Amino acid sequence: MELSSTPSPLETLLLVDDDSVFRTTLAKALTRRGFQVLQAGDATAALEQAQTQSVDRAVVDLCMPGASGLELIDPLRTACPGIRIVVLTGYGSIPTAVSAMQSGAVHYLTKPADADTVLEAFDKARPEAVPQTEPSAVSAPPLTLAEVEWQHIQRIMRECKGNVSQAARRLGMHRRSLQRKLARGPLE
Repeated sequence: MELSSTPSPLETLLLVDDDSVFRTTLAKALTRRGFQVLQAGDATAALEQAQTQSVDRAVVDLCMPGASGLELIDPLRTACPGIRIVVLTGYGSIPTAVSAMQSGAVHYLTKPADADTVLEAFDKARPEAVPQTEPSAVSAPPLTLAEVEWQHIQRIMRECKGNVSQAARRLGMHRRSLQRKLARGPLE
């Protein structure tokens, strides 16, 4: 399966977010990049669309009225086998990122996220995280919470070009706490 941000002809992306302004803006940007974009303001509307149309990718908000984005992942995967899902949230945390990945999302992003960042998330998805339609004989062991946290910290550090103070602000932690985590390295 090719993991490319460039859509194949008529590739459909379902965008699920209760913030209509954000959803509409992101939908327009994704449409300009060649996707057929379906929009839904909640999990119920998203599932109805996924059951009537073939959806290749989905971008799902974590916190919505009614069912959460995490609760939507499994029904979307059932309705559209092979769908790749990125979870978006304004309230990022390591435990919810782990839950999203374990539920079958290929990536997890915190808002604000623009169209390019969302499409990059599909590209950065680990191949073993892409939902399989058939169970595989060999599967990678799930990442531990410490491994997910370490990967997240490393990604933020790369994005901040090694600036510890800036990375600490983005991670919502004290600079010295981040320095201690970096000095310890990944925990086994």
